[in-house]
Amino acid sequence: MRILYHHRIASKDGQITHIEEMVEALRAMGHVVRIVGPTMHESDSGQGGSPGWVGKLRAVLPSALYELAEAAYSLVAYRRLMKAVGDFQPEVIYERYALFQPAGVWAHRRTGVPLLLEVNAPYAIARRKYGGMTLGWLADLFEHYTFRGATRVFPVTHVLADMLVNVGVKRERIHVIPNGINPKDFASVPSPGQAKAAFGLQGRLVIGFIGFVREWDRLDRIVDWLARRPMDDPVMLLIVGDGPVRGELEAQAQRLGIEHKLRFSGVVPRSSVPAAAAAFDIALQTALVPYASPLCLFEYMALGKAILAPDQANHHEVLVGGVDSDLYDTQDPQGIEKRLDVLAADESLRARLGASAHAALWERQYVWAGNAKRVTAAADEALQAGR
Repeated sequence: MRILYHHRIASKDGQITHIEEMVEALRAMGHVVRIVGPTMHESDSGQGGSPGWVGKLRAVLPSALYELAEAAYSLVAYRRLMKAVGDFQPEVIYERYALFQPAGVWAHRRTGVPLLLEVNAPYAIARRKYGGMTLGWLADLFEHYTFRGATRVFPVTHVLADMLVNVGVKRERIHVIPNGINPKDFASVPSPGQAKAAFGLQGRLVIGFIGFVREWDRLDRIVDWLARRPMDDPVMLLIVGDGPVRGELEAQAQRLGIEHKLRFSGVVPRSSVPAAAAAFDIALQTALVPYASPLCLFEYMALGKAILAPDQANHHEVLVGGVDSDLYDTQDPQGIEKRLDVLAADESLRARLGASAHAALWERQYVWAGNAKRVTAAADEALQAGR
């Protein structure tokens, strides 16, 4: 199958990982894939935010003008996509959804080539809540048009699928495909002892977090929890990543006299993340939006770590509380702290949860190759229906 993969990603983060892994899995199956989209992510530092001229525009333009510029850019994306369609002659277009990007729908309607739309978030809603949105009505218009115009839609959770149905997407066109892992990335990770030694953390009980840390991750609660424990307690927090609140967390730890219990790795190449996270004894998934499918959750499962995550619907799609994870009550002001107390004190519980999480990953096939098969099966179905 000839697949044209269209995206609008400018930053080097988990989004690029998703694109690269899906493309690699599709090509491994024998499909011919061409990628069309911006290349700014290739020079991004991975420090977060929008790189290059995109970041500069965002910094200087009033939000309404920036949003209009985003919408206008869809014309540029459409021209680029149509040229690629003409040159490549794809059987299907696979598009990673982005706000103010109806180019795939326009190309589909112009050419009849089926559009497979991967949806990781309802960005009009997300931007309103977390990034600020002035022209919400315009964002909703573009978003709903794009969702309803795709031939098949691939949300990453059932929670997100229900949201799509609520804005008019027909249920029969929806195929839920969560994130996953590439087994080769975990084929030769070091032992926990070796990974701890690489950080100089021998003899420590490590609570770990993978990601770009922001204020809503509330890791300040973990720092406070660490400060309430005995000073010679071996428990510590290792963050594999960086983020805008790093300075605040480090200052908080220093103020509380526990700077030795907090460690940041800094930005780590994606290929090195499993080796770093192998040092974890407890893998932390912080509170997040209810529709997300976090990449790190599947990485924790692949590593066989004891996972502590919020008790919310999207996690129930992947995890079973008390079996392959420990889920904490988000409504309890001390919910995560109480469960950390239990896990830190019970090595056998951590081992049992980690082993079950690892087994569940393979039983449920949370791997990119499996996702690629689901995508192409839906593509075959759409092509057959078109004929």
